[in-house]
Amino acid sequence: MPKPKFDCEAFLRSAFRQPLDAVAGFLMKLEIDPDSVTLFGLAGTIAAACLVASGRLLAGGAVMAVMAPLDAVDGALARKKGVAGKFGAFLDSVVDRYDEMFLLAGVLYHFQSQANTLGVMLTYAALCGSVLVSYTRARAEGLGFSGKTGIFSRIERTIVLILGLLVNQLLVSVGIIAILANVTAFQRIFFVRKQAKQE
Repeated sequence: MPKPKFDCEAFLRSAFRQPLDAVAGFLMKLEIDPDSVTLFGLAGTIAAACLVASGRLLAGGAVMAVMAPLDAVDGALARKKGVAGKFGAFLDSVVDRYDEMFLLAGVLYHFQSQANTLGVMLTYAALCGSVLVSYTRARAEGLGFSGKTGIFSRIERTIVLILGLLVNQLLVSVGIIAILANVTAFQRIFFVRKQAKQE
């Protein structure tokens, strides 16, 4: 089986393991459930999407910068409480997809309200690429292959989008995501094809 490439998400989780564990320990003392953290993150992302849709890009980026790390905190909390299970992992993955779709919907609305046709088209392409990156991996793993490869996974897309919001370069960020997310989807297609040929 081909060897997966560098995993940015795994690297960041490892690099920030101590602060994540500290936050998880604090939440554990408050008797907060990991799934509640996941859903709170979703609510925060929806709030950020509404801010972006209304043209308050800096505020939306700031909210996303705070909410994004919760994606790792819920998992750390589940491990500390000894309740890590399949449903929690499933819910986290589904919420990740909703997070991205809500935020890109806010971006799409913003560009549409500005009559920015290029922005609208790039955001649509970014959304398609993001969905396909997720789908290709899920479908590959459902068939018994590895689909975890590619240059632009969700964590990279999130970082690029947040930076674009914070420095008011949203069109550039969306353009980068539109190109590299779709490149990643094709990388996963060829990755699975290579595995299939080796069977």
